[in-house]
Amino acid sequence: QVQLVESGGGLVQAGGSLRLSCTASGNIGSIITMGWYRQAPGKQRDLVADVSTRTTNYADSVKGRFTISRDNNKNTVLLQMNSLKPEDTAVYFCNFRGVGYWGPFDYWGQGTQVTVSS
Repeated sequence: QVQLVESGGGLVQAGGSLRLSCTASGNIGSIITMGWYRQAPGKQRDLVADVSTRTTNYADSVKGRFTISRDNNKNTVLLQMNSLKPEDTAVYFCNFRGVGYWGPFDYWGQGTQVTVSS
């Protein structure tokens, strides 16, 4: 059974940095896209950044501040977050999409809280 395990969230002051990590365990298959989403209280879950074999996408609100990277050998995706702002406060979820033995898959992590104080 595949699980995505996240780490790295926490409380930080505005202007600070955090690094989120998400690793897949189990026989996951071929991961095409790794991404991070976030959801603030009362709001929908939105894309923060994702990376596939050919492209990398960022939400406009994080461009220039956040960097996503992946390590295919370790089935891991990282999100380096710099110059954090209070509006970055949310629960952050990692997401892996690809193709496995049984067909397409779409896995989510459990979420990690990021709180930025002003």
